Amino acid sequence: MTDKQTQLSRDEKSLNIRGLNVWPPLFLAPMAGLTHSALRTTIFSFGGVGLLSTEMLAARCLPKENANVSPYLIRTEQEYPLSYQLLLSQPDVLKPAVAALESLSANAIDINLGCPAPRVRKAGGGSQLAANVQLVRTIIKEARKETSLPLTAKIRLGRQLDVDALRDFCLMLEGEGVDMLTIHARLESESFCRKPRWGAIADIKNTLSIPVIANGGIDCVDAAKRCLRESGADGLMIGRSAAAKPWIFSEIARDVYGVESESLQMLSLPRVYHDFCQALLERFRVERRIGRLKEFTHYFATNYAFGHHLASRVQSSGTVEEALGRAAEFFGRTDAEAFTSLQDELGENFIFLPAD
Repeated sequence: MTDKQTQLSRDEKSLNIRGLNVWPPLFLAPMAGLTHSALRTTIFSFGGVGLLSTEMLAARCLPKENANVSPYLIRTEQEYPLSYQLLLSQPDVLKPAVAALESLSANAIDINLGCPAPRVRKAGGGSQLAANVQLVRTIIKEARKETSLPLTAKIRLGRQLDVDALRDFCLMLEGEGVDMLTIHARLESESFCRKPRWGAIADIKNTLSIPVIANGGIDCVDAAKRCLRESGADGLMIGRSAAAKPWIFSEIARDVYGVESESLQMLSLPRVYHDFCQALLERFRVERRIGRLKEFTHYFATNYAFGHHLASRVQSSGTVEEALGRAAEFFGRTDAEAFTSLQDELGENFIFLPAD
């Protein structure tokens, strides 16, 4: 696939997933502690994302959560369409969990079959669940019975690269009612620093009739183009780079899918950070703010040559107010023009406070 071929029209490349139209075919990956409402609206403000996602939600706990205060479920009207990812290990929790998601007006439901985190595997979920093919079959069949919403799944390549076993597993998912499959192009044991195996997705894409989305290592426009060429995927899912560069969807949408965005012309790093922090302050309880700010800052700070100073100062902060003061010092020293311009623009709405 050449660069010219990837520059395709909306009609040619938009995805229809059980009645849900996704354009452009760019997806936010579910990430614990990151893909909450504040990050989602920060990403959405730049445009280019076709389907947003929650972080993974424990299916057993979900029906008891208060959507008005739960940091996992808080959602604004602009966060549309939004997929909710379920983490589970047994089918008995599906019915109440799916009912809860439908009451929350979920736009799609994703089943986590790929998370390799030790605590998730120990509980029988994520990639550990994917190793039990018959149990997965039962869960997907039950989920399909309980909802008419788009049902998707996210997997890794497996514990070892066994092409035949992977193909059979994916065909089973499609056969039991999965409407779209996302494949993280790494093995269960491979860390994020390991180069993704995008080419391994191509065989699955050629086997299935449902859309296949590629995930892993997509951190810029060039990587997006290479991934599409090597995987032949119908779309791309972006994780950690979405926290580092919330505008990455807009860049890829523009350069790969021809979707223009004026927001990129006015990109200001202090403004992005300010808007994210403002969303945290407005939507989350006090005790739910600082951890999420630290998690976001860890990735966002990589935009600066000396961003580790910002990350470490925020990481050692005890409150959001202290973190904002330290961030103000960093931006005022490192990105003074953009920081001063933002302060002049916002006036009394400027939330950065001087550090003690």
